[in-house]
Amino acid sequence: MKKYVIIVAGGFGTRMNNSVPKQFLLLAGKPVLFHTINAFFSYNNEISIILVLPSSQISKWKELCDENHLTIPHNIVEGGETRFHSVKNGLKSIEEAGLIAIHDGVRPLVSNETISRVYNTAEKLGTAIPVLSVNDSIREISNKTNKSVNRNNLKIVQTPQCFKSEIINKAYQQSYNEMFTDDATVVEKTGEEIFLVDGNNENIKITTAIDLLIAENLIQQLTN
Repeated sequence: MKKYVIIVAGGFGTRMNNSVPKQFLLLAGKPVLFHTINAFFSYNNEISIILVLPSSQISKWKELCDENHLTIPHNIVEGGETRFHSVKNGLKSIEEAGLIAIHDGVRPLVSNETISRVYNTAEKLGTAIPVLSVNDSIREISNKTNKSVNRNNLKIVQTPQCFKSEIINKAYQQSYNEMFTDDATVVEKTGEEIFLVDGNNENIKITTAIDLLIAENLIQQLTN
């Protein structure tokens, strides 16, 4: 089946205390977003890459592509009011049926193995999201009390989240709901079962300055 990836990059760097959007910050000398795009291109150089950016950042991204000689083919789509609306805009740009993965632009260290697992599982079962086990102790807060939670029943969710096109397109016909925290929550609202695959520990989401330092260290280890 034809493979697509919608890379959503709508951050403004607020939690970084930086005027540069987090997806444009440098990681190993290249913008974070370059590494993210390259991860999917390295997995399959025929994959159709759709990059969703806020309209105010599109011209800057094109400048960065020129400055850094980023020649990986990708289509740019204007983002929406929320992540939900940005994904919806990305979906509208896809005309042919296939497998559609949706990925956070600031997860540059997703592995080939994780990408392969979500596409392969979605092709067989219709849906697939990568997850990790919870290693820390967890407590649930309710009003003024709290209690321990069995961490064996919990998973940490990552991206890319992958779906057959007919499933994800149907899901995004729904009205926006603030409870939609990722694409899996949108899809499961339609009654579809969400299938889990193993993610990779390096596939962190860069949202703070500490995350960027960790990613810098990880990328050095992975490339040595």
